[in-house]
Amino acid sequence: MRDELARLRAAAAAEIEHAGTAEALEAIRLRYLGRKGELNLVLRGVGAAPAEERPALGALANAVKDEITDALVQRGWFLQGEKLKADLRGGRIDVTMPGRRRPLGHVHPLRAAEDEIVAIFVSMGFDVAEGPEVEDDFHNFEALNIPRHHPARDMHDTLYVDAGPDVLLRTHTSPVQIRVMRATPPPLRVVMPGTVYRRDDPDATHSPVFQQIEGLMVGEGVSFADLKGVLVQFLQRLFGADTGVRFRPSFFPFTEPSAEVDVACVRCGTGGGVEGCRVCKGTGWLELLGCGMVHPNVFRAVGYDAERVQGFAFGMGIDRVVMMQRGIEDLRLFYENDLRFLEQF
Repeated sequence: MRDELARLRAAAAAEIEHAGTAEALEAIRLRYLGRKGELNLVLRGVGAAPAEERPALGALANAVKDEITDALVQRGWFLQGEKLKADLRGGRIDVTMPGRRRPLGHVHPLRAAEDEIVAIFVSMGFDVAEGPEVEDDFHNFEALNIPRHHPARDMHDTLYVDAGPDVLLRTHTSPVQIRVMRATPPPLRVVMPGTVYRRDDPDATHSPVFQQIEGLMVGEGVSFADLKGVLVQFLQRLFGADTGVRFRPSFFPFTEPSAEVDVACVRCGTGGGVEGCRVCKGTGWLELLGCGMVHPNVFRAVGYDAERVQGFAFGMGIDRVVMMQRGIEDLRLFYENDLRFLEQF
């Protein structure tokens, strides 16, 4: 039996030394040390040996098993090291080759314009407020002096939600004005940016979702002159110090008196009109925003004393501002997520 154990030791050592893969090593382990391996077959004969020889044969068998196990581990480490060296040689990085540039994201042009507009108003002392995009009839219409029969409440103009007959997607950010005034006593100055929704078929100048920003200033003695001063200052900081600004009479249910505000064409820049200008269509002016003095009914709806305080409000579409600044002629480009368009900004 001693000769058989010596033969197993020598045969296993030779096979392990020439094994070239981890799979080959596993096959050798099973052949010599497995449950049905050659070493176990030899050990079954220990019981037939004389009693005085059994301890020595058992110790010798354990020593052979340990030697084979250690040889398998050492060969396995060697093969792993050789594989790592081969991988390093084959996968070496050529540092002289140009690298692959990872594309970097950036702020969406609409959000960048919103940040710029908000920053201007904040520098003029305005706070910033936000509100829910799913609104109720009171905040979106009733408190803003828009009665039940007003066309804006028609299903064809407003997106209503199944949660109830008076639940809708806000059509402007004006509901935030109501929420701010109901929570804050005058005086106050605040701008409200956000996303709004109207049931418009998308085309070059309309979208069912767009970005808007509104402003509100309330206090004692606030006048239309204050409104004009704030808006002229804002528009000339946004478009340039020489930008022409004009006010035209208009109507909004929540302001009285009301006005539309135009800026001189950003393309032809004259305010007098240049024939053939594609931006202003030769008029020289671009309609940008609406404004006016807050209607007394709005103050009454929020609990303000309409005899003591006055205020003004204004609102504009951020999408339109970017279109004017960048010379973009199709509003849908902002919402199509086409990187060929967005990467230009």
